Amino acid sequence: MTTIAACRTCGIEPREGARFCDGCGAPVAERDARAEYKQVTVLFADVVHSMDIAAAVGAERLREIMADLADRCAAIVQHFGGTVDKFTGDGIMALFGAPVALEDHAFRGCLTALEIQVEAAKLAKQVEASDGICLRLRVGLNSGQVIAGEIGSGPFGYTAVGEQVGMAQRIESVAPPGGVMLSASTARLVDGAASLGEPELVQIKGCEAPVSARRLLDMGERHRGVDWAESKLVGRRWEMSAVEGLLERAIDGHGAVVGVAGPPGIGKSRLVREVSVMAATRGVEVFTAFCESHTSDVPFHVVARLLRAVTGTKGLDPDAARARIRAQYPAADSEDLLLLEDLLGITDPDVERPEIDPDARRRRLTALVNAASLAREKPGVYVIEDAHWIDEVSESMLADFVSVIPQTPSLVLITYRPEYCGALNRVSGAQSIALAPLSNIETTALVTDLLGPHPSTTEIAALVAERAAGNPFFAEEMVRDLVERGVLRGIGSGYVSTADVAQVSMPATVQATIAARIDRLSPGAKRTLCAGAVIGSRFSRDLLETLGIDPVLQDLVSGEFIDQITFTRQPEYVFHHPLIRTASYESQLKSDRVGLHRRVAAAIESLDPTMAEENAALIAEHLEAAGDLHAAFGWHMRAATWATNRDITAAWLSWERARKIADALPADDRNGAAMRIAPRMMLCGIDWRVHAHVAGARFAELRRLCTAAGDKASLAIGMAGLVLDHTFQGRVREASQLATEAMALIDSVGDPTLTVGLSFAVILAKVASAEWFDVLRWSQRVIDLADGDPLKGNFIFGSPLAVAFASRTVARYFLGCFGWREDLQQGVAMARSADPASYALVVGYVYNPAIPLGVLRPDDSTLGEIEDALRIAERSGDDFAVALAQMTLGHALVHRPTDAEHDRGEKLLAEVSDVFVRREHNLYDLPIVNVTWRVKGPAVEIAMTPYRSCAPPSTIWSARESFCLGALQRRVS
Repeated sequence: MTTIAACRTCGIEPREGARFCDGCGAPVAERDARAEYKQVTVLFADVVHSMDIAAAVGAERLREIMADLADRCAAIVQHFGGTVDKFTGDGIMALFGAPVALEDHAFRGCLTALEIQVEAAKLAKQVEASDGICLRLRVGLNSGQVIAGEIGSGPFGYTAVGEQVGMAQRIESVAPPGGVMLSASTARLVDGAASLGEPELVQIKGCEAPVSARRLLDMGERHRGVDWAESKLVGRRWEMSAVEGLLERAIDGHGAVVGVAGPPGIGKSRLVREVSVMAATRGVEVFTAFCESHTSDVPFHVVARLLRAVTGTKGLDPDAARARIRAQYPAADSEDLLLLEDLLGITDPDVERPEIDPDARRRRLTALVNAASLAREKPGVYVIEDAHWIDEVSESMLADFVSVIPQTPSLVLITYRPEYCGALNRVSGAQSIALAPLSNIETTALVTDLLGPHPSTTEIAALVAERAAGNPFFAEEMVRDLVERGVLRGIGSGYVSTADVAQVSMPATVQATIAARIDRLSPGAKRTLCAGAVIGSRFSRDLLETLGIDPVLQDLVSGEFIDQITFTRQPEYVFHHPLIRTASYESQLKSDRVGLHRRVAAAIESLDPTMAEENAALIAEHLEAAGDLHAAFGWHMRAATWATNRDITAAWLSWERARKIADALPADDRNGAAMRIAPRMMLCGIDWRVHAHVAGARFAELRRLCTAAGDKASLAIGMAGLVLDHTFQGRVREASQLATEAMALIDSVGDPTLTVGLSFAVILAKVASAEWFDVLRWSQRVIDLADGDPLKGNFIFGSPLAVAFASRTVARYFLGCFGWREDLQQGVAMARSADPASYALVVGYVYNPAIPLGVLRPDDSTLGEIEDALRIAERSGDDFAVALAQMTLGHALVHRPTDAEHDRGEKLLAEVSDVFVRREHNLYDLPIVNVTWRVKGPAVEIAMTPYRSCAPPSTIWSARESFCLGALQRRVS
């Protein structure tokens, strides 16, 4: 819903149909009237002893005084970009950061508070003279998150609600008469830019314990803190080298103008500071002017600042400043000097100012300044920071000034954000540097430098680096926030973590910085961005249109809010920085997000019903965010089923999310028991594939739930996972015993599909314990039950039948039975068209024992088959399949004839061994792997030679294991 609401500059309600505000002249624009979360500073100003004043002067005179005071306060609030929320009867409430977000809301609020006290003091003198009463104000400020928007459907208008509003009013109540009191949150935001009193503990209404507050004494020019230790410059070597080259040319008389562009926090100011230091070390003077958001409507503000710096008149009294100007421009026209003095605010009040047309004034000033620049022989660096906030007159004049820079020994650096399209980024012949995000390595180095080397900060450093995504300011603010909240203790580069990494969140400073950019978008672009934030980190035009959004995407791309990543008929977009999505998402009310999440889920399903299974995880995520837990559970389970034979990690995550949903359901939910069992059953069944351990609480909980529900099938699946866990942890005896119990349980269910699907677990346990008759018998049973269907029972592996052929292959050649070659060919061919895990498992089953034992030779064809299985496994991302294929390839290579192949095989097996140890997995394979690469393949071959000529593979297997065990024992001793 969009409405013509109160003026966002001064808060006055406009007339119907009005295009400009009657109060301040600002354009009246449509605004999205929906409430949203905002980071704001709330100001309360209240007259001290207003009831006593009323009794002394009467209601009518009180009204006149209050009206005068309110007008003065409103004008000041408007000047600094705030909004008068309401007149409270004896004071005002004002907001900074709503309805339009402001990244410097606390700074503006503090400037306003001090100016209100100055204006109140002026009014107080008049009131005291006319009425004989003492008029004094208390002012209090508090910063934090509120909900701002239209209240109800009546005439209540735009306002802010939340505990931060009440806190501001209570802070005002403890301010001294004539003073300004800041809450701890506001004081933190302006610390370094404000002169503050010592922290005080004050007792306020509604708080049992005293709270910290600080007196505001004065404000500096800049709103950026200066007391926070600056991190070292990371990256930017190319940029620094480029600017250094231009600086050297400028010193030689060939000036240049350089635009440094990038989003907030990317390091524009830091780069400029480094260049300034570089220039100073070469004896080059540096002159700087900062553009500030609250002065963008003040004509001549920036150009006057820069010229004060260049002429050295900053801080001088008017007489001294005029004398200095006349000394610097001895040949200038007297009228031109008067114009320059007027621009600098140092005019002699006794001298009449020349009456001149504004355009002529600008031309004459430009000619004066440019003539001085051309005459200047000393090199200089001129810095104009944050040109996106420059006032229009200064922009025009500075564009004229820099036109002569190439003819002077000067370097001009102008910083601005991507959305700036003014005259200063279109200067003819200017160089442009666009700062990109730091790389992952650079960001990690920056965060590590900020935190220090203590091991307790390792995880926090990784999380901060990930969330900062290459933005130095974001990283620094996250670390600062952690320090201020006590999560990090110590001093710079020497911190110790005291809490969980989950406490890393987006600081209010970062949120306000991003929100301020978002709120300067058009309503259509902002709606597009907010809808995209709900959809996810990646979204398409089609999906936006399906939601009823008329996408405004080009403005978002050009402003570097989003990036287009596909350029087909269905273009797709991602957020330029993940925190842009976070800020946009978190600004929306939860109730609004819930409705949109529900619509997104329906839209994803309806856009392409044939892709429903592939998109199941995304649909589930949106339904879960919408609070539709039962529906979300079902889609998570569908997602896991679809991913099982494609991406086992994704499947595990979907089952884990389904488990969490089930556990969050009320105890009396009629489907609760079944919902709690289903994901646990599958998690126990596949935990071993993602290197999680089934034994312990997970399986015990499943057994308890299944026993209570009489669910044997689910318990059997979980028990099969426990068998595999024992096997891969090297607990071979326990695995074999449990496999026998599991098979009995599976038989009692009487479901052929279940028997086929769980066969791998029990058969592998028997393979590990070399119980070949059991392996042969159970493999045969699976082959019979599958009845030629390679997909039957494929809820853990893609083709249990292919795996059964492989296990029968091994059993047959170990027992000296015929037919194993046919089984091998059939199993490998079937697995090749199945999933990566089945293919790797079959290849590993067949070749891992067969090649070392001499049953099969590692010829080129066999090696090609194994390498093919490894390539497929690596593309799948299935760690289990990759490790198994690598182990098989390593065993094959160490039995190849060339030294190069031997070396490659040994290196591969050494890597596999390290992976098995680190992940505590495949430990039953570890002795054979270690012996093969440590004792060397040929030594094993020699040890096996006496057996091969006269013994079946089962005997060779026993001899090989004895040799390997002895070799390991000798290495240990």
